[in-house]
Amino acid sequence: MKHRISTAVWFVLLCATAATGAAAQQPLTLRQAIAEALGANPEARQAEAATREASAQATLARTALLPQLNFTEDISRGDDPVYAFGSRLRQQAFTQADFALNALNKPQPIGNFATRLSGQWLAFDSFQTQKRIRAAGQMQKSAAFSAQAANQKIVLDVVSAYQAVLYAERRVAVAQQELETAQALLASVDDHVQAGLAVESDRMSAEVNMATRQQEQIAAEGNLEIAWAQLRVAMGAPELPETALAPIAPHSFPPMALDAALQTAYKTRPDLAAVDQAQSAEAAALSAAKLGFGPRISAYGNWEQDRPTFAGAGGNNWVAGVQLTLDIAPIAKRAQLADARAARDRIDAQRASYRQQVQLQVTEAEIALRTAELSVATAEAARAQSAESLRILRNRYGAGLATITDLLRAEDAERASQNNYWQAVYGNAVAYAQLLFATGTLSPDAAEELQ
Repeated sequence: MKHRISTAVWFVLLCATAATGAAAQQPLTLRQAIAEALGANPEARQAEAATREASAQATLARTALLPQLNFTEDISRGDDPVYAFGSRLRQQAFTQADFALNALNKPQPIGNFATRLSGQWLAFDSFQTQKRIRAAGQMQKSAAFSAQAANQKIVLDVVSAYQAVLYAERRVAVAQQELETAQALLASVDDHVQAGLAVESDRMSAEVNMATRQQEQIAAEGNLEIAWAQLRVAMGAPELPETALAPIAPHSFPPMALDAALQTAYKTRPDLAAVDQAQSAEAAALSAAKLGFGPRISAYGNWEQDRPTFAGAGGNNWVAGVQLTLDIAPIAKRAQLADARAARDRIDAQRASYRQQVQLQVTEAEIALRTAELSVATAEAARAQSAESLRILRNRYGAGLATITDLLRAEDAERASQNNYWQAVYGNAVAYAQLLFATGTLSPDAAEELQ
């Protein structure tokens, strides 16, 4: 019975280990890479912090409409004549003896415990505070749109880096295949030379060809390491191991007319929306600067209790009032107004520049996608033709009907056609992602279309 239980336990552990190993070998999908990047990339955290900062500033601007209340507990002691006279008076402990000249000129040290409650409220400032609140609220919206733009840029970077790793892996595979082919060719040439069917120069050409293929493999492996480094940076995961990536099958993407793409971009680009909100905020800030020349009305109040000891009895008093303030020499406010005008003009020019950049980016992305789609079809046909040409030349060389130069030239063409094909395939996916980014519609869900 114990043996059966032990066997069952080992079977369960073996299944669990196998399941764990299978889970560990699951390839990293593009969607998973994007999700991790949006949570770990420093640029995403920076954008999120900027959003919280703008929210806090908007809340701070609204507090200007609230009354300010302060509590103060003051403990003092001294023999200054004015201080002593005032403290006794506020303590309501003044006596006839305190009017003696000696007591007035040289009073004994006196202590005072003062408890104060004071408040201020800005009742009216020509609506300047309301304009500042509006400007802060629009800057908060601008920060939120900027965060969306940062996230879209992260998604694009991950897509590009992910595709770069896949392409680099294909290049390594092609380089390895070509190196094996070069080794086989060198062995075949050796046989031909020993049989008198080829000359020594053919062997030298085959050796040079194999050395070249070795260099290409080394370069391809180096490019793969660089691509992985770029993916780690894009994902914000510096310790990410070189695991397997989910392959992306070659496929076409839905076309998008240039005019429709431009209209979509003007409506949905988050960075353009951020500039629009910033423009409105600067306009509100300019209005606030103009209203700063108007009058201000504030109310204030103060209640105070003074005692000779902390827990003793004493006197209390209060005062309240309303204050009207008008700046009759607003030199600083004129400078603030000039600064606000310059900021408004700057954001207007920035918005115009952004719209031009959006138009250029959408145009370039739309053309790049159309070009990439055509490149895939052309590269696929060229790959098939070069493979067939290489097959024919290998047979001809084996029959002594072609030179090694012809064979090496055909191998170069076949290798280049393979690299061009995979570059076109992955470049097509990146071009589609760039078009989505240019139109402001790139999201983590786009990975479903690209995978």
